[in-house]
Amino acid sequence: MARAKTSRGLEWLAFGAIALAVALIILWLAGDWGRSRAVDTLRLRAGQSIALNTALLRSELEKQRVVPVVLAQDPDVKAALQSHDPAAIAAMNEKLEGLNAATRSAVIYLLDSAATTIASSNWREPTSFVGSNYEFRPYYTRAITEGAAEHFAMGTVSHRPGLYISRRIDDAGKQLGVIVVKVEFDQLEAEWAQSGAAIYVTDPDGIVLISSEPSWRFMTQKPLAPEVIKTFQASQQFGDAALSPLPLRDIDASGMPESGFVAIGSDGSYLKTEREIPSTPWQLHLLLPAQTALELGSHAARGAALGGLTPVIALAALLLYRRQRAVARAAGEVEARLELERRVEERTLDLRSSNALLLAEIDERKKVEAKLQVARDELAQANRLAMLGQITAGLAHEVNQPVAAIRSYADNAATFLDRAETDTARQNLMAIAGLTERIGSITEELRGYARKATGEIEPISLLEAIDGALLLVGIRARRQGAQLVAQRPDPAILVVANRVRLEQVLVNLLQNALEAMEGRAEQSLDIAVAVIGDDVRLSVTDTGPGIPAEIMAALFTPFVTTKPRGLGLGLIIAKGIVDDFGGRLDVRSEPGHGTEFTLVLRRAS
Repeated sequence: MARAKTSRGLEWLAFGAIALAVALIILWLAGDWGRSRAVDTLRLRAGQSIALNTALLRSELEKQRVVPVVLAQDPDVKAALQSHDPAAIAAMNEKLEGLNAATRSAVIYLLDSAATTIASSNWREPTSFVGSNYEFRPYYTRAITEGAAEHFAMGTVSHRPGLYISRRIDDAGKQLGVIVVKVEFDQLEAEWAQSGAAIYVTDPDGIVLISSEPSWRFMTQKPLAPEVIKTFQASQQFGDAALSPLPLRDIDASGMPESGFVAIGSDGSYLKTEREIPSTPWQLHLLLPAQTALELGSHAARGAALGGLTPVIALAALLLYRRQRAVARAAGEVEARLELERRVEERTLDLRSSNALLLAEIDERKKVEAKLQVARDELAQANRLAMLGQITAGLAHEVNQPVAAIRSYADNAATFLDRAETDTARQNLMAIAGLTERIGSITEELRGYARKATGEIEPISLLEAIDGALLLVGIRARRQGAQLVAQRPDPAILVVANRVRLEQVLVNLLQNALEAMEGRAEQSLDIAVAVIGDDVRLSVTDTGPGIPAEIMAALFTPFVTTKPRGLGLGLIIAKGIVDDFGGRLDVRSEPGHGTEFTLVLRRAS
């Protein structure tokens, strides 16, 4: 017993170690899978967000690009450049001021052919561009040489960064000046800052131009060469910005190589997504916070795995517990079996003697059952012979008539032969042959009915059984004056029965019906056949006085009869025969309205 307890303890220890190892592995795999799913979700969100922000930025640029195109064709603008009329310039200042408010650009100003500002939308402000010369600005020189230009730089007067969109103004092949629209992105940067993601735009040199993080403006994607930095600082394009690298470093936050995750200083992890901005040399960058999403994805997957693993481990523990119980029960059963075998061995002699007595009783019971079956068969045979005795008296008269006719036809045939009337003699001989066949069919049916039936049950023709029974009972019906109406079923209808025993049942029912109607004014006996599904129903209906209620209650009980000299065994025998066929015998009777017996047999397929 102690050894068994030690073994069970070791099994539980091993089970615990295996369960813990499996749980750790599954939780690790689930966490990795959860992070992977979270990365897929983040990439989808990042793709949607960067597509939306790219479209917003491009929409803003396209809207502002239209302004210089329209103004370069404006007659008032050309007139102001050509005349330098103070009134025309004053009107132009007001026009540019109104247009600037409508387009929400930073400033719109007009440069003459000497690159001096003659009109500006900010003419009322202290930082007005009017009178300033911008010949050194690339957006002016490129517009003069190329017709149009775009240049992002720090404002020399406003000290605010923005995109300068310029277009040359020509008239009759003569260069009159340049119209410039400055676009600042303060509102767009504020909207980006509220999105929760870090968003910034870089130029081809990797310098940040627009950013949701103000401190990142004019920082670089990667370190620039010192001479490049000096060139930018000398041009004052980005003011005095140091052009230092962004505080970003690549990390592997998703557990997959080349995952595209970065850290901002020591602040968590972000998924980095980039996209080119159409119609510009710029690139939009989006840093989507990922730390929380990755942790939630990992925790959710591990929680789901733990939720699914817990019942599995519990089931395994239950199976181990049940196995140990089964082993313990089996050991107990072995001990009990050994004890039982000892006791069985002690009582073997008693059981053997009891078994011998039981076998003897079984043999005796089989003999009794065999004798009972023989008695039943003998009783059925006796019933047939008894009924045959009743039928024979009527058959004697039925046979005497054709015999007398045969004698008369024979004498007449001899006379006709003496007269050489061979045709008439031949007719008499043919009549004798017909009467002989009739007598033969009657005697053959009697011989078959009197023969002891075999127990073989097989498909038989219901029509032949009905014809045989009518041949035996029809003589009495005619003598008694009863009207016998029999429905002749289709010869193809076969039932599961025994021909002789089925005829015995039909003869018994017909005889009982004739006896019940004997002496009554109206004597009608009907035989009807109906096929219902797999059953064949044969009913025998008479117009007798019916069966009293007290007799109906015990009709199929031995020695119960309505006949003064009856034994009350005929219906019992008939019911037993039908039960052997796998059918049933039903009865319906109302006193004064006749009786109907229904024989239900199985139809043979």
